[in-house]
Amino acid sequence: MLLLLEHIFLGIVQGLTEFLPISSTGHLVLFRKLFGLQEVGLLFDTMLHFGTLIAVVIVFWPQIRFILTNPFSKLTKLLFVGTIPTAVIGLAFEDYFEEISQTGVTIGWEFLVTGAILWGVESMRRGHRTFDDISYTDALIIGTLQGAAILPAISRSGLTIAGALMRGIERAEAARFSFLLSLPAILGACLLQTVKLVKAPLETSLLAPMLVGTICSGIAGYFAIRWMMKIISSGSMKGFAIYVWILGIVILALQFYGL
Repeated sequence: MLLLLEHIFLGIVQGLTEFLPISSTGHLVLFRKLFGLQEVGLLFDTMLHFGTLIAVVIVFWPQIRFILTNPFSKLTKLLFVGTIPTAVIGLAFEDYFEEISQTGVTIGWEFLVTGAILWGVESMRRGHRTFDDISYTDALIIGTLQGAAILPAISRSGLTIAGALMRGIERAEAARFSFLLSLPAILGACLLQTVKLVKAPLETSLLAPMLVGTICSGIAGYFAIRWMMKIISSGSMKGFAIYVWILGIVILALQFYGL
């Protein structure tokens, strides 16, 4: 029962924090450290990402269906351009950033940086560029920021939405492009992890808890996307900034005192 609850908990954390601008990896690292949880393992990590992938597909199915039926549309090209820097950064620095994620030594500072980005972008004048106005340069810049979010406590959604807002893109459109851009990134990560799983031993006794955790990840991800779209459209991300600032300060204090 404890194992099942652990997988449910991690699934919910992954689903919520993948799309809220507070960093999923940073929270998973933090909760493992605080509660003495074991590494989720490559298989479960892949399944968690698959759950969030399904959440994106469900919410943005009309746009995804358009991409599938119009493979040479501007939207498809924008996502392709935006994915290039993400893939390059991810593949080039995968081992280095994986080591950082395992130790968790930098997450306090990274949470502070995430908060500064969220607060800063909310202090800017709002843009009015629509989805049709997004250029390939915009996609390249936002994709580069998505790649930079490979650091464990730098929020992918926070950084990409902030990048889109800084380019003058209207808030709801910025969030929509951010979440659509996450689709090839999450899919690519799942495929890479699946390749690694070919040689990994399979613990069949964990399949049921993992499946439940994956379902929880997808459900939590679905509601997180819906909630984030409402916040971006009519609210402010400054509350998230304050949250990650508090989190970062607490983590740095605990690290300072060797706890």
